[in-house]
Amino acid sequence: MKVTIPYIQQKFDEFNRLMFGGQLPRIPIELKDVKTYIGECVSRKKRLPDGRIQQYDFRLRFNTRYDLSEAVLEDTIIHEMIHYYIGYRQLKDRSSHGPLFKRIMQDINTKYGRHLTITHNNSADGAGLVCDTKKRWHVVAIVSFKNGKTGIKVLPRIVQRILHYYRCVGSNRTVDSIRLVMTDNCFFNQYPNSTALYVHYIDRQTLEQHLQGATQIECDGKTVLCR
Repeated sequence: MKVTIPYIQQKFDEFNRLMFGGQLPRIPIELKDVKTYIGECVSRKKRLPDGRIQQYDFRLRFNTRYDLSEAVLEDTIIHEMIHYYIGYRQLKDRSSHGPLFKRIMQDINTKYGRHLTITHNNSADGAGLVCDTKKRWHVVAIVSFKNGKTGIKVLPRIVQRILHYYRCVGSNRTVDSIRLVMTDNCFFNQYPNSTALYVHYIDRQTLEQHLQGATQIECDGKTVLCR
């Protein structure tokens, strides 16, 4: 997808409220056509009278060279926001991706079903960053929650694992309904294939656009059957 400053600002505000308690003031966002990074958080440093080093003048920079999937771009934004959070609050860590960074990253991955990593894939040819357009068949679970949110999960094409996910998630008290489809829409290539008990939240309208032509899968918790 095309990287734009309004989109990044919107996601910054969303993730700030959701993951950082609204503690991060807005900062300048810059777009660059470069090979050296996918995203980065930069700042200046000054020495205080007591000898401590203080960071200030924070900026977020993002690369426009590659066609990132939405999931990769969002994870990149969150990754750089962790750097900003640590620097803005003047927290101590052993290194750029030290124990504190890793703890915050893993907490976000666990709580929000993200896939943050220590490093971005910034190979010169953009391998792993461009949207994967190869046709693949996916079993997709569509989970509707009682609070109105919608989530999806790309499942292994193994009956036992599909049934396990269907039963476990379907029995959750926050879940209103769960349905299964089979689709080869390359939009779903960006999502990991697993039965971990979380979902990726998605706008309902966006989801329906990519479900056109999908095959409904009947499931009663004991059997799986494509229509």
